[in-house]
Amino acid sequence: MDFAFDARTEELRAKLLAFMDEYVYPAEAVAHEQRERLASPWENPPVVEELKAEARRQGLWNLFLPDSEYGAGLTNLQYAPLAEIMGRSPQLAPTVTNCAAPDTGNMEVLTQFGDEQQRKQWLEPLLAGEIRSAFAMTEPDVASSDATNITTHIERDGDEYVITGRKWYISGAMHPDCKIFIVMGKTDPDGEDIRRQQSMVLVPRDTPGVTIKRAMQVFGYEDHYHGGHAEVIFDHARVPVSNLIGEEGGGFAIAQARLGPGRIHHCMRLIGMAERAIELMCRRAVSRTAFGKALAQQGVVHNWIADARVTVEQLRLLVLKTAWLMDTVGNRGAHTEIQSIKIATPRAVVDILDRAIQLHGAGGVSQDLPLAELYAGARTLMIADGPDEVHQRSLARRELKRYV
Repeated sequence: MDFAFDARTEELRAKLLAFMDEYVYPAEAVAHEQRERLASPWENPPVVEELKAEARRQGLWNLFLPDSEYGAGLTNLQYAPLAEIMGRSPQLAPTVTNCAAPDTGNMEVLTQFGDEQQRKQWLEPLLAGEIRSAFAMTEPDVASSDATNITTHIERDGDEYVITGRKWYISGAMHPDCKIFIVMGKTDPDGEDIRRQQSMVLVPRDTPGVTIKRAMQVFGYEDHYHGGHAEVIFDHARVPVSNLIGEEGGGFAIAQARLGPGRIHHCMRLIGMAERAIELMCRRAVSRTAFGKALAQQGVVHNWIADARVTVEQLRLLVLKTAWLMDTVGNRGAHTEIQSIKIATPRAVVDILDRAIQLHGAGGVSQDLPLAELYAGARTLMIADGPDEVHQRSLARRELKRYV
């Protein structure tokens, strides 16, 4: 087994690490200060646009896309260590490299399932970072952990589709540059196959009948860098039939294709968040004195740091194995591993962040350090892209099938 990164990955890692040190980490406090002076909290601080230009100049752009026609052409295994590095500053780094959700998943959908006109109209400006997008699947009135439950209607009326429904926690929808929604709804609600009832359509944000009702908070945070999370009403919004992505009844399959890479990307970034937490713990431990000796001399602190290191090394190996399987046998062949990392990684990283917060005392829960916001993001990923319990159910049933 060869655990070394290939030459291209090493080259990009070196460039990205230098970019983080020189540009991203110093910009974290600057962006926070600039945001407080903006007319709208959803606008990008000027420093974000400056970093985007620099990332493009350095070739650190669209690294997530394996299709070389549109992106960097990296495999999942090559992208994994890069996403981990970006995860150390998850509010800034993915955004300024055009590697932030939900745009990444939407670009993947348009790359794989969009037609030529849809790619020209929406994919190209997304790839260029000229616009943002949102993915509208989750609904407040049903258990959206089971995507077959969605109730939004997509009804055909001549040459148009009429969309009616209510969505929430639609990431990116508050951003002023969000110009397009990918909306999942039911075109055949009475169909015999519950996984063929759904379709996906492109709905421009300025379509009559589309209303951004309110911003949704996550543990009190509005997640400005990712464009926020919104409750969105579709009240008989009309779009041309040509806005259908793929075929009618293909929405569920497209959603599954979209969520596979999305889940592993989240886990890659989570490892970077854990590494940032370990670094902050160690710096705190050697610089802080309590009861006559450095925190680094306290046994419990040793345990926290050692356990965190062991956990991160385990998670990284599992994520890299999953990435390798996705590259070699496809998402379906890596199903067990994708679900395993989706269950294991957020839980473990939440625990590491919790220890880091504890070690920093009041500062750990303050806005002066990134730990509280990292914690909120990691804890949310135990729900996002399918709650842990759904993946546990599926994983256990697959294991038991071998014995029944």
